[in-house]
Amino acid sequence: MALALAGCAAAPLRTGGSEAAPAQPLARLAVVTPDADHDLLAQLLAGEMALTRTDLPTAARHYGKAMVLSDDPRVAERAATLAIAVHDGATARRAIDRWQALGAGPAALAQARAQLALDEGDTAEARRQLEKLVGSGDKDAWRQFGRVLVGARDPAQAAQLLEALATPQRLPPDPQAWLAMSELGDKLGRHAYAVRIAEAAMQRFQSAETYTWAAQVKFRAGDRDGARALLKKALAKEPRNTRLRLAYASMLSQAGDYAAAAKLLDGGPQDADTYALRAALAAQAKDQKAIARLYRQLQQAPDEVRTRSAFLLGQLAEMQDRKDEALDWYGQVADDDEHAFDADLRSAVILHEQGKRADAHALLEQLQTAYLDQPTQLRHAYEADAELYMREQNYPAAENAFSRALQVVPDDPALLYGRGLAYAEAGKVDKAVGDLRRLLTLKPNDVDASNALGYTLADANRDLPEAERLIRVARAAKPDDPAIADSWGWLQYRLGHLDQAVQTLRGAWNARKDADVGVHLGEVLWKSGRQQDAQQVFDQVRRIDPHNASLQATLKRLKP
Repeated sequence: MALALAGCAAAPLRTGGSEAAPAQPLARLAVVTPDADHDLLAQLLAGEMALTRTDLPTAARHYGKAMVLSDDPRVAERAATLAIAVHDGATARRAIDRWQALGAGPAALAQARAQLALDEGDTAEARRQLEKLVGSGDKDAWRQFGRVLVGARDPAQAAQLLEALATPQRLPPDPQAWLAMSELGDKLGRHAYAVRIAEAAMQRFQSAETYTWAAQVKFRAGDRDGARALLKKALAKEPRNTRLRLAYASMLSQAGDYAAAAKLLDGGPQDADTYALRAALAAQAKDQKAIARLYRQLQQAPDEVRTRSAFLLGQLAEMQDRKDEALDWYGQVADDDEHAFDADLRSAVILHEQGKRADAHALLEQLQTAYLDQPTQLRHAYEADAELYMREQNYPAAENAFSRALQVVPDDPALLYGRGLAYAEAGKVDKAVGDLRRLLTLKPNDVDASNALGYTLADANRDLPEAERLIRVARAAKPDDPAIADSWGWLQYRLGHLDQAVQTLRGAWNARKDADVGVHLGEVLWKSGRQQDAQQVFDQVRRIDPHNASLQATLKRLKP
């Protein structure tokens, strides 16, 4: 533009009697720019931006303006929905009227007006609109009916309308609608209604899904025998129905009859879900033969089932100590599989067990980067890293990993406990005591925390009365726990009660051959003048854990 103007200035002026050129048409054009309140696009954009921030009042305000400017019924529908969500009844009514003027169907209008009536506590109007909805003949009417009641502010009001309108006489010839209403009644606390509709659906449709749901309702109500009888009857009708077999097996396992559940699933068609439940039952029963058989069968399953079961195959391989095979299966878990994170986590643990520590920590570091925006997984990645460092006795690195996890989930009890132990092992007693005391503030009845704090104080030979109180509380809660007995025996040693210490520690050692317990027992025996007995215990510890750091430190102290 500047160059054009400069050119005009340099050109000689025309003179003479010629008439001026007529004005161009665009020279007379006036462009009107609407203000923001009357700019449809601006209102829609502002509304959508507000929704991305979950700012419903602002979104409702902008859509309330947009619906007046737009002839699109979807804009009016969105305006009505948002107005109801922010409890703006006046705007909601205007939006619904606008939506109706733009051609909204009777079912959709009845749904919106029922939602508004429920939001305003008008039960009579809500019922009138819901009756219109279910009487509209719309194929999705009952699904929309359920959606209205699920979103109601007052569950009691919703339950009242559910029982009044969703009766066996009114429900459509679709078993899904019956089951949905029964489930909704169960969620709203109307268990008798849920049972009544479930039983009516079972009688009317006599399908596997209706039998299954009726059995679940009975089971939740405590009628386990009745639930099992229903599923058994359903299975007699459809013995190869996979859903029924899974439901019945799940119920049997919940009742503790693992053998019957496993037997039921062993035969008949198999899919990824039956294999998963069979594996869980075999693991529960510690049945290595069943685990091995299942592993072989699943490897020979159709490609689709095997692909879906890659994580399960890795677990089964791990249960049989087939570490390399487990790593291979975990590596085949797809990135979009729900078990992708767990597969990588287990891979890191296996790599560490194989002595590939650097690879294990590198994999966990990758997970920490990949799941930076997912707090649950991020916390587990840091925690796993910390636990592996604890196994290595690299306590500073463990402290750091626990601390990073606590930045993600502040005051998490398990993380505080883990970091407290890491501090204690590193000799940072004050920090260990701080974490464990914080944990007990959050969970005053945490037995393990009481024991850990009591032991830490006793081991540091400080605040022994507090240590005694804490360990006594833990002993009362878990009188047969060898770890707590070890703490009590070590406390007695610190208090100078050598005979009682030997008796308690020997009992803990006999209950569980734990290396640290053995080191404590050996030291107390040594200090009691029974060096030969102590040496025998130390020799046993060395066979259990040849590189035990506590043993090495104790022997160095006792035999300088």
